Amino acid sequence: MAKSKNQLEARSTGTIPKTLTGISGLDEITLGGLPAGRPTLVCGEAGSGKTLFSIEFIVKGALDYGEPGVFMAFEEKAEELKANVASLGFDLEQLEKDKKIRLDYVHIDRSEIEETGEYDLEGLFIRLGYAIDSIGAKRVALDTIENLFAGLNNTAVLRAEIRRLFQFLKSKGVTAVITGERGGNGLTRQGLEEYVSDCVILLDHRIINQISTRRLRVVKYRGSVHGTNEYPFLIDDEGISVLPVTSLQLNHEVSTKSLPSGIAALDKMLGNSGFYKGSSILVSGTAGTGKTSIAATFANAACLRGEKCLFFAFEESPKQIIRNMRSIGIDLQKHLKEGSLEFYASRPTLYGLEMHLVAIHKAIKKSKPSVVILDPITNLITIGSVSDVKTMLVRLIDFLQAEQITVMFTALTLNNIVNEQTDEGVSSLVDAWLLIRDIESNGERNRGLYIMKSRGMKHSNQIREFVITDKGLDLVDVYLTEDGVLTGSAREARMLMEQTGEVIHAQAVSRKDRELERKRKILESKIESLRSEYESAEEELNKVYVEEALKKQIMGETINKIADLRRGDDGGEEKNVHKNK
Repeated sequence: MAKSKNQLEARSTGTIPKTLTGISGLDEITLGGLPAGRPTLVCGEAGSGKTLFSIEFIVKGALDYGEPGVFMAFEEKAEELKANVASLGFDLEQLEKDKKIRLDYVHIDRSEIEETGEYDLEGLFIRLGYAIDSIGAKRVALDTIENLFAGLNNTAVLRAEIRRLFQFLKSKGVTAVITGERGGNGLTRQGLEEYVSDCVILLDHRIINQISTRRLRVVKYRGSVHGTNEYPFLIDDEGISVLPVTSLQLNHEVSTKSLPSGIAALDKMLGNSGFYKGSSILVSGTAGTGKTSIAATFANAACLRGEKCLFFAFEESPKQIIRNMRSIGIDLQKHLKEGSLEFYASRPTLYGLEMHLVAIHKAIKKSKPSVVILDPITNLITIGSVSDVKTMLVRLIDFLQAEQITVMFTALTLNNIVNEQTDEGVSSLVDAWLLIRDIESNGERNRGLYIMKSRGMKHSNQIREFVITDKGLDLVDVYLTEDGVLTGSAREARMLMEQTGEVIHAQAVSRKDRELERKRKILESKIESLRSEYESAEEELNKVYVEEALKKQIMGETINKIADLRRGDDGGEEKNVHKNK
């Protein structure tokens, strides 16, 4: 059968070949899976998930990688096993019919061993070898090894038979998972399997502050580098999910694309752009300041853009959030029906912190959203210390940034002073921080919003009054006076007073303008009257001049006529006349 891609890559890099388990997160921790062709010991206390681990290894190998497997049980019968894993969606009966897996139950009678005093696994090897060959198995799971050696007290024989078993599995070339119960002093009761195994995985189920937490640790892995820390894992209706919480590298890509917040005035404060895609945003404030409303508005804006949003609610139920948001004009139910919005609601006390991290990680992987809301993260402090919550959020933010998912957190502060348990523990992790504070004055309580920081983005450093209306959220400029900042009704009263003063002033100016206009018209009228008088006087004077000229003309003409008459009678007389003159 063709080898998996991981096996080929492992050989090319000089490391041992590995077999993918198919268990979510485990292959990342082991850098490629379990050692191929070698036995792996999975140990832990009762109820830690050993049987589920081994059966999932077999089923995922058959379904996802085309590698048939044999599951040999020494404790549960085949019918019981089929019924137990049916809730996980594993149809073992059908897989058996298709010859993809083979289930075998081996009963060990301790009384027979005590009577004969002999213990030999040769019969088991024959039975196991036949099962492997019948379907060409590449994987084998033995559950559990304690039941196999339950009737044997001879330590020397026990060690010899365990070595024979492990050598037999290696000779068959199968990748084997062997489960074992946790011992008092060692990892197992016999205390030997952990030394002869090539890989040892420890499963732990602990109770801390009345909260159940499951953890996985790779104790050893011969010939390969692997994650050495404890990793939380979750068992749900899809099997085992492991989150490699320490695989944190600050080498993720960043985006210059901006996402609107859904509040136009807030985007304006952020340089008319919004938040960077893939960034982390913290909205903090006291109770009732509108943190969830801002988060829901951000989610609504994402859904309206055609993006998918995943809303993690740790305080209110989805129906309660949907009802409350209708009061500010946001219809989240529509997005829920269209599939662009999904809710994940649970009380923080349902899991431990790391289990919540695994559940969030798994839900995000399944939903593949572009925007994630966590409301509020403050409630997580009830199940862990501030440092634990901060560590969890570091892991979550790193994962979301690597996936280029924008996340908005809300956090509750207990007073008007920045609270140590929420803001100071988280604000250094996020890219943008919005702080909402109560402004109490004039006998009323109003809200003020600050942008405390926004990495890589020019933003306003001024306070805005945060207003929640039945048509959505808005930010308005506060009113600065010599007495301080005015908000709410005081701001409205001062603005109304100013508007009234402006109207009165405008009316006064208008009255002055009208009076000036009247005076101008009167002046123009007087000027026109004087001009008319001047023109009349000028006309009279011209009339006198004309009359004088006319008189002179007539007189001259009269004299000439008289002279002509006199010359007609006697020319001498005319001379005498002129002479006498």
